[in-house]
Amino acid sequence: MIIVIIAFFGLTSTVGFIWYYGSPKYTDVGYAPKQPIDYSHKLHAGELGMDCRYCHTTVEHAAVAGIPPTQTCMNCHTLVKAESEKLAVLRDSWAADKSIQWIRIHNLPDYAYFNHSAHLSAGIGCESCHGNIASMEVVQLAEPLSMSWCLDCHREPEQHIRPQEQLTAMNWQAPADQMQFAKTYIEEKKITPPIDCSGCHR
Repeated sequence: MIIVIIAFFGLTSTVGFIWYYGSPKYTDVGYAPKQPIDYSHKLHAGELGMDCRYCHTTVEHAAVAGIPPTQTCMNCHTLVKAESEKLAVLRDSWAADKSIQWIRIHNLPDYAYFNHSAHLSAGIGCESCHGNIASMEVVQLAEPLSMSWCLDCHREPEQHIRPQEQLTAMNWQAPADQMQFAKTYIEEKKITPPIDCSGCHR
């Protein structure tokens, strides 16, 4: 009997250990690779108040948010800190007409389909998936982006839905009538987040 109990707790502990320590919440959250340029979202999006859409121009109209081309950076940096050593990679990219090889952080598997514009249209703000980017000196993965994490939101999206004018706002606080607002928004927009396999696996 003692052997059975020990085996049961041993098996349970092993499964629990693998379930947690092998999950994206443990293995992926916090991923913050060294980028070609030490770009600070805390400075640009936070202190300077730049809107996400200035750099990620396709986020409202396409499946992908888009990595800003060197031209976008140079719109300011031809004048601002134009000689800074920290921006040497940027100037080299501009002179050679070659894209900077940024390292992707939010990277879903190829077999999972995700559309940024559909989520923004449905009132899901940037912060829900990316965390408070405006507070990050170095961008890191804030959420696991796992299938179960996505499905939790698809099943109960009300807490994440916000007004369109608040989509890029960081530290947004849901109002007291959030559930009623979300319910009305969902009905008006006819939002039906898919929870079947074909919704994301096509």
